[in-house]
Amino acid sequence: MKFRCTQCGACCTGEPGYVWLTREDILRISEFLGTTPERFAKRYLRLVGKRVSLKEKTNGDCVFFLRPEKKCAIYPVRPVQCRTYPFWPEILRSASNWEEEASWCPGINKGAYWPAARCSELARETAKATRRTARSLPK
Repeated sequence: MKFRCTQCGACCTGEPGYVWLTREDILRISEFLGTTPERFAKRYLRLVGKRVSLKEKTNGDCVFFLRPEKKCAIYPVRPVQCRTYPFWPEILRSASNWEEEASWCPGINKGAYWPAARCSELARETAKATRRTARSLPK
């Protein structure tokens, strides 16, 4: 699979969605921001059903997406879900899913080929993180 992030922000902006966080994500990001997990949760997290997600701005952008810079304010410690995109199991499931994702992500099918083993590893990491999504907000 070919992929090169163009830093367009398409995966961080637009339609509402969810960025699920693991407990490890929460601890890593709150430490990076120099705050407690509890304060981080109050300002940046929401409970959706029984899972924890980052909040979004009113326009659908991720709360950490910076405009007009088109960059992530927490890039070095971004959640697993963000780090592994577009190598998610549901996107890799079929060629048509990959091409559908490519219709709005300009980095898909661009740049160098990623080894199949690395794509599979990232998909497994995503699936594992999904199973470990935090189920409550830090208090």
